[in-house]
Amino acid sequence: MRIATFNLQNMRLRGSHLDGARDSDVPEDLGDAARSLDPDDRRLSAQVIRDTNADVIALQEVFDQATLDHFHDAYLAPLGVSYPHRLCLPGNDGRGLDVAVMSRVPLHAPQSHAQETPASLGLPLPEPDQPVFRRDVLRLGIGPLTLFVCHLKAPYPETQRTWDIRRSEATALRHLVTRSQDPNDLWLIIGDLNEPVRSPDRPRVVALLEEIAVDLIARLPQPERWSWHNPHTHLYGRPDAMLASPALARRFPDARPEIVREGMSLETHRNPGPHLPQVGHHRPHASDHAAVVIEFPGL
Repeated sequence: MRIATFNLQNMRLRGSHLDGARDSDVPEDLGDAARSLDPDDRRLSAQVIRDTNADVIALQEVFDQATLDHFHDAYLAPLGVSYPHRLCLPGNDGRGLDVAVMSRVPLHAPQSHAQETPASLGLPLPEPDQPVFRRDVLRLGIGPLTLFVCHLKAPYPETQRTWDIRRSEATALRHLVTRSQDPNDLWLIIGDLNEPVRSPDRPRVVALLEEIAVDLIARLPQPERWSWHNPHTHLYGRPDAMLASPALARRFPDARPEIVREGMSLETHRNPGPHLPQVGHHRPHASDHAAVVIEFPGL
């Protein structure tokens, strides 16, 4: 089984128009010229997904189920890519940037945790009666494997407040995993954990999860672990994560993720290529994230 994760950078369907991979907070991503590149972005997004050849792909920043289905039918299907099992449930992000899953095999017992609060989970965290996840954690079964698909709070601006929110999210995610999974179960935390690039004065919140899981991306050499680039701040990072249960990591000791950067902008200078043919200096591009894929043979 091949499993991937990919942050699609603000994918939203507006009528028949699918937003491109742009944040609309810099001049070059605003206006009619930027909008005209949106279909090219999404064709590149689809090509990256095709090239992962994933049986299951976790997605972030998908607006809703209609957006997911339109992207599948209008962009993936023409490439011969079929994911008959697709799910995007409403989360808590005010802009509708939800987590989603596409799969070639049936999804079992999908469960949203968007409505969970610290109080409902029995956790002594701040804001006990407010939703603890700023988006969602989507738990579902794929054959013998359980996935926890997540997208934690972005650390921008990087303040004490955003760090506290993400620490609460990581604590709650850890609780969800440990309360539902036996130590010998096969499970994978996958998605965008939004670990800040620069937080020298604070502990990493992902360390809370690494106490119960194995970081599969750490199996790559340190220089190869990056999966995200911000051209305006010249920062590179690895917010995208694959954290495996100890049992899953033991069963597949040689499984190493591949970071698929072919759809990233040419301004991402750490990536010498290959690049998909349509990729431009800033845009078109598939996303500001790379896709990450791993294979578990025989699973």
